[in-house]
Amino acid sequence: MRYLERRAGERLGQLAKTFPAVLVYGPRQCGKTVLVRHLYPAWRHVDLERPADHDMVRADLEGFFQAHTRRVVIDEAQRIPEIFPVLRHVIDRGGGKGRFILLGSASPSLVRGISESLAGRIGFLELTPLRTVELSGRRQSARDRWFWGGFPPVHALPGARARADWLDGYVSTFLERDLPALGLRLPPERLRTLWTMLTHVHGRLLNVSDLARSLAVSSPTVSSYLDVLEGAFMVRRLPPFHANVQKRLSKSPKVYIRDTGLLHFLAGLRSRSALDTWAYRGASFEGLVVEELATLAQERITRPLVAHWRTLAGAEVDLLIDNGRRLFPIEIKLGASVDSYSVAGLRQCMKDLGLEKGWVVYTGKERRRIGKGIEVIPWDEIARSGFDFG
Repeated sequence: MRYLERRAGERLGQLAKTFPAVLVYGPRQCGKTVLVRHLYPAWRHVDLERPADHDMVRADLEGFFQAHTRRVVIDEAQRIPEIFPVLRHVIDRGGGKGRFILLGSASPSLVRGISESLAGRIGFLELTPLRTVELSGRRQSARDRWFWGGFPPVHALPGARARADWLDGYVSTFLERDLPALGLRLPPERLRTLWTMLTHVHGRLLNVSDLARSLAVSSPTVSSYLDVLEGAFMVRRLPPFHANVQKRLSKSPKVYIRDTGLLHFLAGLRSRSALDTWAYRGASFEGLVVEELATLAQERITRPLVAHWRTLAGAEVDLLIDNGRRLFPIEIKLGASVDSYSVAGLRQCMKDLGLEKGWVVYTGKERRRIGKGIEVIPWDEIARSGFDFG
């Protein structure tokens, strides 16, 4: 599979000009190493998953950084957390911007020391699996991206059986090797069961108590498992939006399995045709759009607020994005038609929050308006050209 240009490459270059170090983090196999090797081919690359590199660095951390003061890439940096305080001292001794790039397969919240040790010295870039726009031009790219997800190795494989085998191996490796490597001693089978249970509540309000009863564990245990899955980029808990309005709003997050390929694999779907009759097909499409728009917002907005809106009476909007100056309420519909009844929740949200514009993303082909202030946009257009958060 040829190298695919990643939209995050430009952002990485900007961060490298701003900070002495940059952390590129995201799930395993999402393309972090390929991206950085492509952009910085001449840099020294150390992979802490490789035993020789791991042992060499760990044996003398200070000596390693004395010998390598710039143009160094450290892959899977979370495997030696002691690196971060040592790196702070190296950076503070001077040397300019863009000296180190760290790659990690766990969020900063799961890796002790990153934010604390390197505050003000490091920029953060989350790299997701491939977005639909990054696969544009490939045959059946949009439908493949929806069903098989965005992990690059999946799209390098020739058939459904090979792709399903890869996803199976990915799940097993994550549970049996990656989590223990982070120092998380969790029961793999129980965590896999929870992960599979989430396929039935994907796109719905999270009810931890229900999951705990089904799993025969306590609610705090389920919450801790979800923390791990979220910190490893497997799950997104989309928080509720809070506003000073008269209506009482839901306080529960919605839960999504972030990669649709993993969602479908864990749900037992093994071919694209199976998605056509799957009961949760609409929720799957919603998760795809939420993930891509949330990623796009991160790319274009500094610290965007990404949430959902729901009243206790049941009116809801799938996605709210705040760019710091205005709110963008976005409803997501699987289908080729959108009528005034189907946007009642969006209208209520706009009224309650005093918003003049709202958007509906759907799978039809025509861009149009429904009444006052609501624009209906084809998903294909957004996947191709993005969304204007200006």
